[in-house]
Amino acid sequence: IFVGQGGTPPPTEAPGGIANTGISASAPVLAQVSAHTARGGDLVAPPPAPETWDAYTKKGQEHNGVVAMLDMLVADLDKQMTEADVEEKESQKEYEAFMEDSKTKRTADAKLI
Repeated sequence: IFVGQGGTPPPTEAPGGIANTGISASAPVLAQVSAHTARGGDLVAPPPAPETWDAYTKKGQEHNGVVAMLDMLVADLDKQMTEADVEEKESQKEYEAFMEDSKTKRTADAKLI
């Protein structure tokens, strides 16, 4: 009612620290560090590691298969490139011979007219 009449509400208290835990951000927090460290007589060996797979073995056979396949691909590519070069050279020779024949035919046709 007071606020409805134009008044200001009374101030509210701030929440109690960080996440309402009562610990303020400016107050120091003390923790018992000694509870987390081992004492001289309390040293206990950790338990053994859980059993897992067998010991590591090198996978040479699978590696050789992949390398052999890559070598085969490289050899196939070299073969195809060589075939393409030979075919291109032969085609160029055939084209030049065709153009020479066409030239002689045009010359002969021009003489007939």
